[in-house]
Amino acid sequence: MPGVPPARYAYLGPEGTFTEAALRTLPAASRADLQPYPTVGGALDAVRAGDADGALVPIENSVEGSVPVTLDELAIGEPVLITREVLLPVQFALLARSGMTLDQVKRVVTHPHAEAQCRGWLRRHLPDATIGRAASTAAAAVLVADAGASYDAAIAAPVAGERYRLTALARNIGDNPDAVTRFVLVSRPAAPSAPTGADKTSLVAFIRDDHPGALMEILDEFAVRGVNLARLESRPTGQAMGRYCFSIDAEGHIADARVGEALRGLRRVCADVRFLGSYPRADATPATVRPGTTDADFTDAERWLERLREGRL
Repeated sequence: MPGVPPARYAYLGPEGTFTEAALRTLPAASRADLQPYPTVGGALDAVRAGDADGALVPIENSVEGSVPVTLDELAIGEPVLITREVLLPVQFALLARSGMTLDQVKRVVTHPHAEAQCRGWLRRHLPDATIGRAASTAAAAVLVADAGASYDAAIAAPVAGERYRLTALARNIGDNPDAVTRFVLVSRPAAPSAPTGADKTSLVAFIRDDHPGALMEILDEFAVRGVNLARLESRPTGQAMGRYCFSIDAEGHIADARVGEALRGLRRVCADVRFLGSYPRADATPATVRPGTTDADFTDAERWLERLREGRL
C-alpha cells in the first residue's frame, strides 16, 4: 500500500544462509526488508528492540536435532512469540576459491550442524582435513571468499557459492539426502492466530525443584488430557548444576480445551511456564484427538460438574 513501509524481517546471516533461503519461501518476504544478523540472539534481539517485525531462526534439524542456542534464546530474556514454522530441505556443497582443487583442500570451515551432516563424506574424501567452525554456513563461505583467509573450502548452501563467487568442488555432499531443517518465525508477543486444526504449541517448563517424578508430573499434564508431544528435551537453566528446564512442542492450539487445560495444570506444578506460541504446522498434519478429549467433551464435563455443585443430580 502507498505510504506503508515494508515489513522488516531479521534472520541468521550473512546473506546466503539456509535461513535466508527459508525466509524467502514466505510470501510476505518478497515485499519485505530482509536484515541479516550474525547470531541467532542478535536476530531475536532485533525483534525485542522493535528494529524488526519478525525474525526467522533455525530451531531443529531432522539429522542433527535441535539448535541449542535457539532453544536457550527463546527460554530467556524478554518474551517473544513463534507465529509460524518453515521446513526446508537442505543440500550442501564444498565451496572454494577459483583455482582450488579437491586434493589441495586441507582446511575446511562450516557450521557445526553442517559438519555433522557431512561427516561421512568428509571422512571418505577429505580424511586428513582439519575442520573449523563458523557462526553459519554463509559465514564460512565469507571466510573462504576472503583472499587472506586461513581456510581452503567451506561447506555451505550452493546459493552461498553464487553469492560469494566461490566454485563448487563437490555438490550434494550431505550424508542424508532427505535432511530437513525446521525454522521458526518469531515476533513480539500478541494474541495467537486462530486455530487451524493442524497446529503446534511451543513452551518451556521450569520445574519447581529437583525431585523424583518431576518430569513425570509435567508429562502427566499432557497425557491425561490426550495431548501428544512432538518434541521434548531438557536444557540447563544456568542457575546450578542439575537444574533443567524442558523445551516442549505439543500437538494442538492453546484455544483447544485439552491444550489449555494442560497449560493450566503445568502452571500449578511448575515454577514457571513460558508460552512460546500456537501456530500452524508446516506439514499441515492434523492433531490426534482421542475420544474424551474434544472441546465438546471438556464442555460437557464442566457443565456436569456445575450441576453437581448446584445440587442438580
